[in-house]
Amino acid sequence: MSSLGQMMRHLATLSVACLLSLTNHAFFLTSSSSTTATTVLLATYCCIGVSVIQVADASEEKQGLTAGKLRSLGEVALSERNYKEAESYYKQAIQVEPDNAVNYYKLYSVHKRMRSLSDALNSITKAVELNGTKSDWRIQKAKLLVNLGRCEEANVEYLEAGESATDAKIARQLVDGAKEANECAKLTQSAMAAYQESNWNDAVMYFNKVLAYTLDTPDLLFMKAQSEYHTGDQFGVISDTGKILKNYPKHIEAYQLRGEAYTRLNEMEMAVKHFREGLKMDPEHKGCKAGHKFVKKITKKDKKADEAFEKGEYQKAIGLWWEAMNTDIDLLAFVRPTLLKVVKGHIKLKEFDKAIAEAKKHVDNEESVEGLHAMGEAQLVAERYDEALRTYQRAMEMAPEEQKRECQIKFEEAKVALKQSKEKNYYKILGVPRNAQLKEIKKSYRELALKWHPDKNTDNKEEAEKMFQDISEAYEVLSDKEMRAKYDRGEEVFENQGGGGGQRHHADPNMFFQQHFRHGGGGGGGQRHHGGGGQRMHFNRG
Repeated sequence: MSSLGQMMRHLATLSVACLLSLTNHAFFLTSSSSTTATTVLLATYCCIGVSVIQVADASEEKQGLTAGKLRSLGEVALSERNYKEAESYYKQAIQVEPDNAVNYYKLYSVHKRMRSLSDALNSITKAVELNGTKSDWRIQKAKLLVNLGRCEEANVEYLEAGESATDAKIARQLVDGAKEANECAKLTQSAMAAYQESNWNDAVMYFNKVLAYTLDTPDLLFMKAQSEYHTGDQFGVISDTGKILKNYPKHIEAYQLRGEAYTRLNEMEMAVKHFREGLKMDPEHKGCKAGHKFVKKITKKDKKADEAFEKGEYQKAIGLWWEAMNTDIDLLAFVRPTLLKVVKGHIKLKEFDKAIAEAKKHVDNEESVEGLHAMGEAQLVAERYDEALRTYQRAMEMAPEEQKRECQIKFEEAKVALKQSKEKNYYKILGVPRNAQLKEIKKSYRELALKWHPDKNTDNKEEAEKMFQDISEAYEVLSDKEMRAKYDRGEEVFENQGGGGGQRHHADPNMFFQQHFRHGGGGGGGQRHHGGGGQRMHFNRG
């Protein structure tokens, strides 16, 4: 009997004896009504004691199994896919017979099923060391070495296996296997040479070919991902580093490289997430620290610029966007969309030539529907209608199917703008862009109405009255949502618009002026209305 079995048996016997003694004592102290409960308690603890004895017996029996019996139990567990249990039985068999090569070969089979290839290699290596005459074992070791990307070593194993091979089938396996290992070794050499010489496209090509032979080669896969990064294939980087992290979740360099790939794609939240995962494992990791710092810096400036733009601080926004872009001007995934924001900023400032120039940079770098639309908008507000039409036409030609409708709408808007430019252009009269908000339209109207009010232009009253009327007419249309929509579509906005040149607007121009400049009655600073010749408004120039 083993010492463990004896100890467990003595413990169980002592427990039962103590319980019996306590129960007898309790029996004389308690009333008959509690006898039943006491009896149940006794029965329960007796069962526990018996169970402990049974466990001790089972442990003792298990420790006394032969290596052959343990191997048989391992095979049963393996057939039932209980890999951990099978592994345990074969390891026990090794403890019983440490010099039996079969035990290590069986353990190799389990590790291979578990896809623990490094452990499998250790097991088959030991098996071959103990019995070097098994050619088929050497062949399996050689195949495993190829799976692990160690193709040169696989060649050596095939050569040694050939020395003891007598079976024709095995001989054929040797020829095929050696050919595969040799090809894998040559490709690995080519991949490594291209990698070391920074021939990234060639490196990716060769690594892809090598990886077709392998199953678990994180180092080769990481070098392929690095090569993809340098070729600009960031999606390839994300895919390959994802495979590495699935099997090796502590691979900090994979987290760094994946974070950098997300940065190049302007997916900054994902980039920060990966840099932080790396820093959890090593707070002082230089690559992850630098990547995290860069992303936080560029996104902070971008956010401040967006906030400035929303506040109407357009010049400040443009400056901050350029600071963000100059952090890494080659980061095109960030620079290109940010440049389109700069275009909008210049349009808001009515710096139309600058807006067109910045949009042209975007288009010259790489044509896109978004870039062409930005340039078309800048050309449109700059009243370069023919150029805008050509730009929108080009966008429509290259747009994917899901964007063609949007392109068609912008093209038609440009056609309407060109037509209106040859007639009375309300946007031009008020000096606002076609995408102006109502607040901007009101502001412009107030300024122009004050400037061209006939009472302030007595020296050129005729011109002032015409301008005042046009300004009011433009405001009447553009301040009304429905009328503005019709005007933007090139439709008639007044019933008599197609007539013989009669007055086009319905309301008195002074009516709009009164609505926007009425200060209330009272003292000399109020408005004064005079009869004769129609309604007039005067300003107190005190």
